[in-house]
Amino acid sequence: MKTRDPPEKEVSGKQADVSKDKLSSQPYITHIPENLNMSHHFSSLLLSCDPVATVLEVTSLSTLSVVSWLYRVQVQGSMSLLELAIGMWVLGVVRRLYNNYLEAVYCTFPLYRTQPIKEHMLRGERDLVGRDREQLAAIVTQDRLTFISQFSLDLFVYFSLPGFYPAHTITTTSALRRVIQLVLNHYVMSFGMYWTHRALHKNLWLWRNIHSVHHWSKHPLSRTTYQDHWLDNFGNAIVGHIFAQILVPLDAQMFWVSRVLRVCESLEKHSGVSGYFNLVHSVQRWLPFAQMPHHHDWHHEGHKGCNYTFSSLGGLWDCVFGTRKTGRAARGVQTVWDEMEQGRYSFDTKYFDGIYTCFIPLFALSGVVVNSLQCSLEGRTKVRRRRIKGAGCRKHQHFGKSQISNTQEEVSVP
Repeated sequence: MKTRDPPEKEVSGKQADVSKDKLSSQPYITHIPENLNMSHHFSSLLLSCDPVATVLEVTSLSTLSVVSWLYRVQVQGSMSLLELAIGMWVLGVVRRLYNNYLEAVYCTFPLYRTQPIKEHMLRGERDLVGRDREQLAAIVTQDRLTFISQFSLDLFVYFSLPGFYPAHTITTTSALRRVIQLVLNHYVMSFGMYWTHRALHKNLWLWRNIHSVHHWSKHPLSRTTYQDHWLDNFGNAIVGHIFAQILVPLDAQMFWVSRVLRVCESLEKHSGVSGYFNLVHSVQRWLPFAQMPHHHDWHHEGHKGCNYTFSSLGGLWDCVFGTRKTGRAARGVQTVWDEMEQGRYSFDTKYFDGIYTCFIPLFALSGVVVNSLQCSLEGRTKVRRRRIKGAGCRKHQHFGKSQISNTQEEVSVP
């Protein structure tokens, strides 16, 4: 989808300002709103800019909530379907609230922006992040397909993988161990998403037809986080969230904590600001080779040439596999890892840059997941057989006791 760039235009003072009422009604802004307080960015919390997508989401979640409440649906070993529906509602609200918060920070504190203000100048019919009207129309369709595919995937996994959405149980595991398990889960998630992201850049077909949609955004804002090709989001959900929960399962509480952290982290790294306003990234700065939003922002600036900074969480895998780049950030925001010599802890992984070899790590990870599922299935089968055998033994014992009792009664009769 190639279009010629229209000539640059200067932004007049009238164009640079926007009323409070218009801020929430515009799906894509072509200038940076000025003279607005942070509270003005929260005028539209639950509605997206696409009415069709909003109706689709509200209708689907409402139907799921009502059905799960009326019929009390619950797969063995899993949380109830109603809790899953409530979780979807909560994540939807969190996405909108945190998106508005980050965009409010972007507009209110320009010193924390990851790119100079002059680079966000209006270019004709392009929006603030660099997309033209034809691209915006395509993204609206992809947004709708993303919700449909993600909603269907969640329901499919719930009914086909018992226990994936863990049931609430009384746990005796220490808080420290649960936190460590959460960190490991996120590193496994990041590993899968790292190689998926890298393959989307290295394989020319995947880049042209799928991942380039996300890179239409040259100056990301938080609202562009999930504006990808629907297959891009679909693949990340499988290789990231699903694979990680299978290999490093979390309990019910940590499962939802993980989902909320992941949503906020994704929004932050596309927010266009890098600093202590990024709450999740600030918390994870203590992790080895941690990254801040300015790392991923630099990835977007380079478009197809940005074959680096692929990690979704932490930043460890970029360092290990030699694809870490620092990017631009305000003084004091850079992490201690940015000052280290690049490549000091890296391995040469250029072999995996081929259009086919880039899939090798993903195939290996998929094999581990399949093996884990087979072991889990065999374990459940053995438990089920033991229960059936135990029930049969108890029935046989009960029948034997009844026979002995009847014999004694017959002997006692004169």
